Amino acid sequence: MSESTVQYSRHSRARAIKGFLRQFLGHGGAQLGLVCLVFFLVLAAVPNILVGPLQTAMTATGDFLAPPSSQHLLGTDEVGRDVFNLVVHGARISLTIALLATVISLIVGATVGMTAGYFGGWVDVWLMRLTDFFFVVPSFVLALVITPVVLEVMGRGRDILGFRPSLFVIIVVIGLTSWAFVARIVRSQTLSLKERTFVDRARVAGSSNLSIMVRHILPNLVPQIAANGALVVAGAIYVETSLSFLGLGDPLQPSWGTLLALAQRAGAASAGAWWYLGAPGLCALTVSLSFVLIGNALDDTFNPRRRVIP
Repeated sequence: MSESTVQYSRHSRARAIKGFLRQFLGHGGAQLGLVCLVFFLVLAAVPNILVGPLQTAMTATGDFLAPPSSQHLLGTDEVGRDVFNLVVHGARISLTIALLATVISLIVGATVGMTAGYFGGWVDVWLMRLTDFFFVVPSFVLALVITPVVLEVMGRGRDILGFRPSLFVIIVVIGLTSWAFVARIVRSQTLSLKERTFVDRARVAGSSNLSIMVRHILPNLVPQIAANGALVVAGAIYVETSLSFLGLGDPLQPSWGTLLALAQRAGAASAGAWWYLGAPGLCALTVSLSFVLIGNALDDTFNPRRRVIP
């Protein structure tokens, strides 16, 4: 390949990237979603710098359910801990669980969908029946049933890959129960892509099925996977918050859902401590909405059928 051809290819690629960024960032929802998401990612990245170490009952400095003040911006909880401190530290746990669970979900969903769409036949039939099961039964219900059972079998003693057992189980369970939507999208795209000319050329050149799926089909699926992945994150945050609220989280590594559970047990609603319930709830809602906005913007950008013609 000549040098001029390589330069032209690089120039075309750079122009395509600039065009994508211009269109994506020009989407109002993407701008709002990115601003909110960057804000919470900063909170999750450096919580110790922003609010200091995670407060415990021994290091609490406030009074019982004190309202917001200049000393405690979001008030205090039932043992005097600063709610702002808890919410900032909870951002790291909630976002980490959601993002890792999404990675597992995308890997499983993309693998199942691409395999079913590429091979077809009985492979497609059996994988789609499995997908239908996970698609029909809500992932939250499956996670709610599976999580306590797995925790009982594994125990809550030692850490697993740096996570306490309860958090590790929640990550895996959410990831393994929320992939059906991604699998359906990937399968439909694979059915179209496998009939393209470049796939036929790869077969003629002697490429194996695995090589064709990984090197030729998967790169063309990345835009759809990315767009739907943002929506999966929003769902993962919802499921994690719900599971933690029901008591399956870890109070030693509190997420936003765990804080909601602690607030409910402390009677924050009846005591009028709206800040204790409102702060973690609003954070979970805002982050979920941010990922939904980003996912919709990516879908509008990648999918020409959804673009508005002026």
